[in-house]
Amino acid sequence: MTSRRHPDYIVVEGPIGVGKTSLAQRLARSFGSELLLEGAEENPFLERFYRNPREAALQTQLFFLFQRARQMQALRQGDIFRPVRVADFLMEKDRLFARLTLDDDELRLYEQVYEQLTLDAPQPDLVVYLQAPVEILLARIRRRGIPHEQLIDADYLQRVVDAYARLFHYYTASPLLIVNAAEIDPVNKEEDYEALLEKVCTISSGRHYFNPLPLTL
Repeated sequence: MTSRRHPDYIVVEGPIGVGKTSLAQRLARSFGSELLLEGAEENPFLERFYRNPREAALQTQLFFLFQRARQMQALRQGDIFRPVRVADFLMEKDRLFARLTLDDDELRLYEQVYEQLTLDAPQPDLVVYLQAPVEILLARIRRRGIPHEQLIDADYLQRVVDAYARLFHYYTASPLLIVNAAEIDPVNKEEDYEALLEKVCTISSGRHYFNPLPLTL
């Protein structure tokens, strides 16, 4: 894969349960790249947030913001000759969740911190946005069985899905590949992954869609 043309900094994004971390890991293995993961399991406030969103929203968001800002700083200062980097988070997603979960006063405080921390965040060479309906996301969340994720309900998840749709409807900062992750499984099905990988390696600008028709007999 190292001889194949590819974007130098790839971000895989989408709502919880859509498979972004697993796809990012596969892409990193294919390109022999550095992998940046958001590390949700490191956030000590996340379970509290799912149990009582109003009580723990600000702490949860600030922890994620500082964590992601540190990762972006390390990326900026890293070796420019590394072949490719793959991440499972976009810096803008932090603001997306803040606007969903914080009240007006908390959001004003958060925005001040955000502006100070993210002024020089590097832009990806490609964003892969995975989409799937809420019922599919919920089923995947239930299957993977992470205890605090079982507290996520359909109403909250629908708000997250809608917020992602709004974000990427207007997103122009990087080339964008929108993937229908409900009809394909690029994590577990080799033919789906190879087709998606081929698409990733052809994109250098603009907005693109990956929605292959399922095979029929």
